[in-house]
Amino acid sequence: MTDQSKTEFCVVLITAPSEEDARKIASDLLAKKLAACVNLVPTVSSLYHWKGEIVEDQETLMIVKCRSELFEGEVVAAVRQSHPYEVPEIIALPVVQGAPDYLAWMREVTAGRDRPIHS
Repeated sequence: MTDQSKTEFCVVLITAPSEEDARKIASDLLAKKLAACVNLVPTVSSLYHWKGEIVEDQETLMIVKCRSELFEGEVVAAVRQSHPYEVPEIIALPVVQGAPDYLAWMREVTAGRDRPIHS
């Protein structure tokens, strides 16, 4: 496991089998203030090993911008809860630099996670 305390923010890559599934996951992350922004990139070709075979699928790629401290527990749990895959791709990459105003906006949007959210 990598030490995510080195960077305040991360970009999370998640693939979903359809744009509809991706929108549901993205909406959930945004509603819970686990992400500041989610980009959907429809129709990416994915080739991967699965159960002893090489598989090729068309998927939707989600590019999620969030705070690193939210990734391991809350973001992963939220994605797993609504993702249809048995083993979904959920990979975080550290944000090592960013425009100060954009990073401040990300911090502000996800700051609500520091307080309980009432559903």
